[in-house]
Order: sequence, then structure tokens, then C-alpha cells
Amino acid sequence: MKSLGDANASINASNKKGFWKKLFAFLGPAYLVSVGYMDPGNWATDLAGGSEFGYTLIWVLLMSNLMAILLQSLSARLGLVRKMDLAQASRATYPPFVNFCLYILAEIAIAATDLAEVLGMAIGLQLLFGLPLLWGVSLTVADTFLFLILQTYGMRKMEAFIISLVAIIGGAFLIEMVFAKPDMGELAQGFIPTIPNHSALYIAIGIIGATVMPHNLYLHSSLVQTRKINPSPKGIWAAIRFNIIDSAVALNLAFFVNAAILVLAAATFHKNGMYDIAEIQDAHKLLTPMLGSKWAAILFAVALIAAGQSSTITGTLAGQIVMEGYLHLRIQPWLRRLLTRLIAIVPAFLVIYIYGEKETGKMLIFSQVLLSLQLGFAVIPLIHFVSDKKKMGEFAIKLWVKIAAWIIAAVVVVLNVKLVVDEMKNWMIESEGNSYILWLTVVPLALAIMSLLLYITFKPLMTSKITPKTKTPHGAYLPIDFHEEREYKRIAIAVDFSDIDNKTINSALSQGGHKAEYSLIHIVESAGAFVMGSEIHDLESTQDALYLNKYVQQMTEKGYKVKPQLGFGNPKRTIPKLVKHFNADLLVMGSHGHGWFMDILFGTTVSGVRHKLKIPLFIVKEEELENV
Repeated sequence: MKSLGDANASINASNKKGFWKKLFAFLGPAYLVSVGYMDPGNWATDLAGGSEFGYTLIWVLLMSNLMAILLQSLSARLGLVRKMDLAQASRATYPPFVNFCLYILAEIAIAATDLAEVLGMAIGLQLLFGLPLLWGVSLTVADTFLFLILQTYGMRKMEAFIISLVAIIGGAFLIEMVFAKPDMGELAQGFIPTIPNHSALYIAIGIIGATVMPHNLYLHSSLVQTRKINPSPKGIWAAIRFNIIDSAVALNLAFFVNAAILVLAAATFHKNGMYDIAEIQDAHKLLTPMLGSKWAAILFAVALIAAGQSSTITGTLAGQIVMEGYLHLRIQPWLRRLLTRLIAIVPAFLVIYIYGEKETGKMLIFSQVLLSLQLGFAVIPLIHFVSDKKKMGEFAIKLWVKIAAWIIAAVVVVLNVKLVVDEMKNWMIESEGNSYILWLTVVPLALAIMSLLLYITFKPLMTSKITPKTKTPHGAYLPIDFHEEREYKRIAIAVDFSDIDNKTINSALSQGGHKAEYSLIHIVESAGAFVMGSEIHDLESTQDALYLNKYVQQMTEKGYKVKPQLGFGNPKRTIPKLVKHFNADLLVMGSHGHGWFMDILFGTTVSGVRHKLKIPLFIVKEEELENV
């Protein structure tokens, strides 16, 4: 990692004058994060809590929201100061096996989130159009590509789309509150902490899991790196303060939506003795007769679809960040999205097919409890990272913030341990003579997970951190071995910092010699670059620019006329644009010659580029040269 002066990005937030202009420049990342706090999973837990316990559990929502604001601000601080997202920081700190386990748990959390989105979208389509739930679940595969379509329009368009969906959700529930007319006295009493029984504890843990979502901590630490800030300590402190405001405003809007759902359930169902409305479909069906307006049910369904769609977009990006950060593995975004969606669809389809549509509510609540169980594995490393004075310097969190963060982590862990122990006791009683199966399967798994949690909690306290690794997914800079030269006038060269770059560059130089002009092209393909484009300026883009300039320096020293061009996002689209911008009469690029399966997995850049060019394409293979 570099010094604090490297904490900068390309959405210029450093030259704004006046408080409001500066604040507006920093607003954005937390709004993308906030949609995860109002996804369909929240609806199920809020409806269940409101219908069964009235306003009693609204304090849990408030507590969860305060927890979320603190944790998201810590996540933003990590990204701003260390220029690493949570997954990258974990990889640089823990041993490989521990990181692999953390990666699996993070993927489980993302799959649980996507399960809620699948069910929410399917239910919303059923409520509006009468579509069978199994059909709706199957059709959610189609919205896999919504994220990819939005990517092509840039970050600002995506933010506008997300904010529009959030506005639809908030507006719908504002109108619902007018219809419901809640009892303000009972509502105020709901802010007094109380847990009536074990069922309330289960719902409360589900609310926490639905509100404070693990994947959002990974997402936020990456998104804040899109802002270009003043690299001085004063500039970094200003960025931290503005991001805290961004988090507080966005997450309080999410709190309003969640509180509105719970209040709606309490004011309509609990008030009329309907204590078991855990199914979204039942809530929708009863809203019209109980509130006296058909618009209540319609608005409810529209808001549900909007919630599912907005969460789908941010969940996809979080999945890419987790995979790249932990594994240094990058696959095509459409494939990443499709795999995540299929993992969510299969259990949803099977449960609905076997047990019927009435089980969707329980399934949604279970997905949120599962999220809560994963939360400690994201929160505890985050606290360690932002507390580390060696890595964070003067930006390490204060003692009172550290205490508050550890209290939050303790609350989450203790509640989850109690839930797991209680559930295991119930399973033991219900299994009667077959309890040995649980002792051989569930108990060892629970102990292994607890051991992992203890390890990531105490290991950083007992030993010094491992030196951070700065390896990026595509490789590192390699020196050039110069060969014979021939001729060409304007030659573009695509490089990816792999072993084949030597052959690619020398092949290009042999075509043009010292008389030609050259453009060295490299495309940053990180998850953030696909969404932010040239606005991203994270660890990978900074390192790529450094490597590219090293190539340019070497070639310049040998007397070649060369300029660098750094692109962002999809290479199939970006390389042809940069080639045309340079007005090249030849493009030279490497092909790794992998098979059809690897082509599907990682994409075929060469085939995508060649159809967009009108000039010759010189493909350099590992063993041979091919002129197309």
C-alpha cells in the first residue's frame, strides 16, 4: 500500500467550493448501498414482526439502523484511507485457508440476499399480474442482464435509476401510512427495548440480518474509492466526514421504509387480531379491504418489485468485488450474475414445488437469519482493519468508536450463538432416537464455524499483520526484450501485463520500427471499472497506470515514439474505441489460446474486438503468430 497521499479517485470532489457543493460531490455510494437495506427480505421480517408483536420490535429496527450507519461509515473509512475494499484487506491479512473460508461465507450471504430478491420479484409479479410463483421465479433469470445493460450507460445513469426505484418505494409507503393511520402513542412505546419470547428473538435476529447486510460492507469500501479527494490529511478527514453524512442520510431513508412496513403490519393486521401474517401475499390480499382502497395493494406490489430490482443491481456488484478481492479471480459479469441467480433460484424453485407457495414467507425470514449468522465474519475483520494504527495512521478509529463497534459485534455474535444453540436443542428433541446424526454433522460444523470466528477475532490481537499483498488479478509488470524492427506508421498495442506482452510488443515493433508511432493500450477490468468507467481510481487502476508507464519508459529509452492509453470496463468495447481514437492502421494484441470452456468463463476479447475494427488485427499467440 502507498502513503495517505494515494487516497484519491477520479470523480473530482477535491475542488468544490462551499459545504453543499462538496457534500453533493460525495453523495452517492451510500445510496447504492442503502437499497440492500430495503430488499424483499426486509419486508418479510418487518411484516412478521409487526403482525405478531405490533410496534414492540420497532426499537430493533432503530438499533439496527444505528448499527448500520456506524459499520458502513467504518467500511467507507477503510476504502478512503487504505484504498482497499474489505475483501482485499482480508486477503492481505489472513492466511489463504482462512480467506477461502471467509470467501465461502461471503458468497453464502450474497446467495441468501439473492434468494430474497428472487422470491420478492416473483411475488411482486404474481400480485400484479397473477403469474404463478414458479413462473415468476423462473423469469427472474431475465433480470440477470439488467445490471449489464445499465453498465453501458455509466455510473450517473445507474445512480439515477437506483434513486428512482428508491423514490418509488418511499413514496408508496408514505401513501400507505396515510391509509393505515397508526396509533402514535403505541408507536412511541415500541422504541422501548423488549423481547417478549423466543419467537420474537428469532424475528429480531432476522431484522438485524435484513438490515445490517454483510455484502454491503464489501460494497461500500469499494464504492467510496470513486471520489477524487485532496490527498492531504485535511482532505481525507473531510472525505470521511462527508461519507458519514452520506451514510446517515441514505440509511435513515432506508429506516423509514423498513419502519413503515412494520408500522403498516402493526396498524392493520396486529390491531385486528391477525398475528401470523408472515406471507407477503397475505398482506397484499388484506390491505385493500382493511384500508378501504385498492391503491394500497397496488402500491404495495409495485414497491416490492422496485425493491427486488434495485437490490439485484448492487448484489451483483458486491459479488464481483468479493470474488476478485478474495480469489483474484475475474470472470465475465454476465456469467457471475447468472451463477449467483441460479444458486438462489434452485432452492426457491424446489421449496415452492415441494411444499407450496405458503412457505415463501418462512423462506424469506430464514434467508435474513442466515445473513445475520454471516455478519460477524465481515464485521470483526472490518473493526480490526480500521483500528490498526500501523495501517490507518491518524485515521484509525477513536477508542469510543472502537468500543461501540465491538459492542455491536458482540450483540450480533451473542444473539446468533443463542439462536443456534436453541435451534440445535429443538432439533435434538424432535429427532428423538436419531440425535447421533446431528452430533456427527451439525455439531461439528457449528464448532468449526465458531473456531473460525474465534480465530479472526483474536489472531490479529496476538500477532502482527502479514504484509499486505498488492497483486492484481491479471499479473505484474515484466521487462521487455527488444528484437528486430520493420515498418508500420501508427500501431496500437493491447497489453495485459502477462507473459505474452513481450511477444506482443516485439511483434508490433517489428512491423513499424522506429519510424512508426505507437499507442500502448491496457483496459482496467475490475468490478468498479465496469460500473464507474474512467471515474474509478482504485488500487488496481493506479497500479495498472504505473505498469503501463513503465512499458512506455522502456520503449522511449530505446528511441520509439509511444503514448499510453488506459481504458476502463469491457475490453471488447473499449479497445476498438481507443484504437480509433489513436487513428491506428494496425492493432497488435495477444491471445492466450485457451479452450472453449475457458473462453466461456473468461470471455474472448480477441473475437469481440476483431468485429469492431476496419484495420488489420495482428494476433500474437503463445506458440505462433496469426495475421487477421
